[in-house]
Amino acid sequence: MFNSLTIFVKYKSNMQTIITFLQALESNNSREWFQSNKDWYDQARQSFVGIVDEVIKGVSAFDPELQLLTPKDCIFRIYRDVRFSKNKDPYKTNMGAAFCKGGRKSEYGGYYLHFEPGASFIGGGKWQPDPKQLKAIRYEIFQNPDEFGGILEGEKFKKLFGDMDGEKLQRPPKDFPADFEGIEWLKHKSFTVGKQINDEVEDEHVFIQDVLDQFKTMQPFIQFLNRAVAQS
Repeated sequence: MFNSLTIFVKYKSNMQTIITFLQALESNNSREWFQSNKDWYDQARQSFVGIVDEVIKGVSAFDPELQLLTPKDCIFRIYRDVRFSKNKDPYKTNMGAAFCKGGRKSEYGGYYLHFEPGASFIGGGKWQPDPKQLKAIRYEIFQNPDEFGGILEGEKFKKLFGDMDGEKLQRPPKDFPADFEGIEWLKHKSFTVGKQINDEVEDEHVFIQDVLDQFKTMQPFIQFLNRAVAQS
């Protein structure tokens, strides 16, 4: 996929441009600074667009439902909604993209890429499903515990991501038996996994291939969840 030295250099510059800009934004989170550095932001965003575009191409090879996505469908805005927040910083200090069937606003789960100085990570799954989706996911797990457990306990999956993360109920959810073998899975409010990544990348070609390999490992997990969402 990547055959020229020019592309290798471009990708290394992309990563450096994104992280360096976000580091500066962390210390200067104001509209005045942002406007005076708009060209720098545009350069960083375009670098992120380039990476996201390559990830879309790679993910589409093993998840054909994502073939029609564009970077615009996936990338989140950097502008924060501060109307109901005590934190009035106008800008996010990260760049993120969600690769889901139908784009980032879709009801379906998917893959996630997040760049933030010192806190970059990849993730995947279904975050905060609505009550109808949540019940459907729990029921799908209840009906197919061996399949779901086989995904979570797969050697490569377990090594990369460990257990599902996020908030859990203290008690078993309503309508499900407390003695169910997978009751701890059903207590989850979100169904996601993730892994921290190094944002100091020497070879971005290798970095992108690693991300794609990890996303491919997530695919059965995401397909299981989306099967439930589609039935909700």
